[in-house]
Amino acid sequence: MPKRLMTVLYWFLALEFALGAVTKYWPGDTMFSSAYSAKFVDWGYPSWMRFVVGALEGLAAVLLAIPDKRTRFLGATTLMFVLTGAVTTHIVNHDPAVESWAAPAHLVVMGLLALTTWPSDWRNLLRAPARQQPAMTTA
Repeated sequence: MPKRLMTVLYWFLALEFALGAVTKYWPGDTMFSSAYSAKFVDWGYPSWMRFVVGALEGLAAVLLAIPDKRTRFLGATTLMFVLTGAVTTHIVNHDPAVESWAAPAHLVVMGLLALTTWPSDWRNLLRAPARQQPAMTTA
């Protein structure tokens, strides 16, 4: 896939999850669905759990928007954990497919993005990139 198209995909997903994070913090009904404070309670979670999920989605959205392979990997894997919880919640609560199709679809997309940005060396995942030393010439 061309680099520019991948950048558009990352930005689209980052905006999508940033909007999802905002809706988790929204106190009432949103234009997309009912209030997440009520949804989380209906799903069997405490109402404050929406803030944790919203914070993780917001952080992951920022990481996806940064044009660095390592940060995008961290963003995609963070969202994989969040989306695994979402898919599991929809299955356990027997939610209709009309309401729960987005979580598994996004889980697959994040899995593919995590695979494409997989780090070559795990030890360098959280380290700052090494600076290139100028070439030494001998006279």
